[in-house]
Amino acid sequence: MARFSLGALLTLTLLLVGCGYKPTSYYAKEALGNKIYAEVTISRQDPQNSVLIKDAVNEAVVSRFGSKLTTKELADTILHVSIGSISLSPTVYDKYGYVTAYKTTVVLAIKYEGVDKKVQHISTSGEYDFSIQFNSVISDTSRFEAIRYASIDAIDEFVSKIAIKGLRNGNNNQ
Repeated sequence: MARFSLGALLTLTLLLVGCGYKPTSYYAKEALGNKIYAEVTISRQDPQNSVLIKDAVNEAVVSRFGSKLTTKELADTILHVSIGSISLSPTVYDKYGYVTAYKTTVVLAIKYEGVDKKVQHISTSGEYDFSIQFNSVISDTSRFEAIRYASIDAIDEFVSKIAIKGLRNGNNNQ
């Protein structure tokens, strides 16, 4: 593993700051504002996964956007998230034909009303690969964890798309 000296780290930091680098969370926050209300539609067919996705959305609002969760009345942005689909697909088989790894894919439909009060729709997807032990049976714990991580990946895609919109809007205003 490469080790960086303090001088190299300082040079890299100055280079990034000097060239106007801003992280994607900066542009996402510009587009969404400081206070966000997040609402996840609970699926009657799959309420447990809806709760996992709600937790992932709330976590992303705080950690990825750097924003605060608030009430609908005080929000700069209102997010409405619903599950488009959740799928588990086998990806790896052992020499006896048993499944040893799966890919979880979560598709989220996100409707949001941003700071500019325009309602927009974005569909995002996230994936998570995981392996299983023994007789190719997926435990509930493994399935929930995979759905949670795939949801976080889908939300990261949303952050990227919002950041791109924020960057475009920022460049148009200059």
